[in-house]
Amino acid sequence: MKRFSLSLFFLVLSVFSFAQEKPLKVTFEAESGALKVVYHTYRVGTNGTNFNFVNQGGQEILFPFERITASLSLYDRHQVRFLYQSLELATEITARSAFTIDTVTFDPNDVVNITYSFPFYRFTYLYDLLPGSAELSLGGALQFRNASIRFTSVDGSKRAVSQNLGLVPALALSGKFPITDWLYAGFDMTGIYASSAFINGADFNFEGSLLDASVRAGVQLRPELESFVNLRFIGGSAAGVSQYPSEFWTQSTEKDTANYLATLALTIGGKLSF
Repeated sequence: MKRFSLSLFFLVLSVFSFAQEKPLKVTFEAESGALKVVYHTYRVGTNGTNFNFVNQGGQEILFPFERITASLSLYDRHQVRFLYQSLELATEITARSAFTIDTVTFDPNDVVNITYSFPFYRFTYLYDLLPGSAELSLGGALQFRNASIRFTSVDGSKRAVSQNLGLVPALALSGKFPITDWLYAGFDMTGIYASSAFINGADFNFEGSLLDASVRAGVQLRPELESFVNLRFIGGSAAGVSQYPSEFWTQSTEKDTANYLATLALTIGGKLSF
């Protein structure tokens, strides 16, 4: 019993010392602002229309933009982040000319509701290469895209739907650099370019890309509290001819698709650490 108590004492002491020397830090971050679609085209089917969401689909306006991040830091060098990014662009148009999405043709004067929903969930691991207060971290990410693209005539007679859930691996880079005791600048990037020859071993044409990159200026209000302004680019592409079987009724019937997106978002946010 005495030996057990002594062992327990040293175990508690070791854990306490570890916690003191290598603290575990939990951080929550949220930002909100406006998003501008710079470029966005979409085509489904070889004979489908190369639909321009900005000029034809009502995406020329600003859209609300929000994202939240939770992170866990260990040893002051390792960090695991979980991100949820909402992205839903809902518009309504009156077609001025006919266009075809996945064999469904919308005629002139058709009133069409369009929803481009592309939220994602991302897990990221980063390792800080620099000692001290400056940070330069390198790592990798796994992103779950949760895409749903819908064209629906207001009278309900026509609808083209394409939905899918996919896993996207990516590289990640992040930095934070103090300017003064209370002012800092930072950046982060997550991105990948992929083709079937390198990623999934498929024998059909495929290419895709992802880039989520930002620069920010922040103020250290208190040791555990920051505020920042952030300028972010989110974009990506997916183009090719899929030969995977259609298991769900919400998948495109046509296999040849092309989707290109580029956006800019300006946000303000806060960061709280424990």
